[in-house]
Amino acid sequence: MLRRLIILVLCMSFGSQALAQKTAEPTGTNAKKALPAKQKKIRFRPTRAQQDKPRVRKARKGRTEDIRKIFAEAGLAYPPGQVLMRVFKNEDIVELWARPRRSQVFVHLKDYQICMRSGVMGPKRQRGDDQVPEGFYHISAYNAWSSYLLSMLVSYPNRSDRLRKTSRDVGGSICIHGNCVTIGCVPLTDRWIEELYLICLDTAVHSGKRTLAHLFPGRLTGKGWEKLQKDFADKPALINFWKELKVGYDMFEESGKMPRMWFNKKGAYRFKAR
Repeated sequence: MLRRLIILVLCMSFGSQALAQKTAEPTGTNAKKALPAKQKKIRFRPTRAQQDKPRVRKARKGRTEDIRKIFAEAGLAYPPGQVLMRVFKNEDIVELWARPRRSQVFVHLKDYQICMRSGVMGPKRQRGDDQVPEGFYHISAYNAWSSYLLSMLVSYPNRSDRLRKTSRDVGGSICIHGNCVTIGCVPLTDRWIEELYLICLDTAVHSGKRTLAHLFPGRLTGKGWEKLQKDFADKPALINFWKELKVGYDMFEESGKMPRMWFNKKGAYRFKAR
């Protein structure tokens, strides 16, 4: 009797294990596949800013999916809270950064190639010197009727530029634009200005925050900074100006946050970390 009871218990145990295994690993056409964890949907809502402008409509038709991909890969909602462009003259690069709406930290998204140079290293100090400015600015206007396809007006001259000018007329009308030609501006190919213009325009309209534009002679750290110091060792005034910019540059590099900025009575840059 005891032997029969042991055999019965063992059989019942084996049958339960087999049933559990069958339930856990269904097969055949009626088997249900396990669903992946639901991913959070990233908001993507381009504005309709300047939709009445033919060049902007064309840009939206051709570049919207590229913009969606850029922000999806970064995990950022679009439009973001604010965008920043950093121009490096010596490297011929425009960096694009974005700050999420509820954060003070900017995220690097993409680099764009500058397709033509104007002037030499150093700031712009007067009209007609063909110089691309150097300093901390913002975008003050978006021109959808530009002679250079699309253009974004840089807020040159700022207070520092006006106090340090070397002639009565400090100049102006400095833009980041398309058409790959330039006299003192920052030119991109039409393909890239369409994308960059839309990102900056949408963000400014949606958030109400200015698009920031920081223009540098080159990278102010590492080999880039070493090269500038070596190549312009005979121009201490220029090196000292770049050292002013480097203070704000380094603060941003270290934290990703935009430092507070002002000018002293002589137009020198002053910064304080946030």
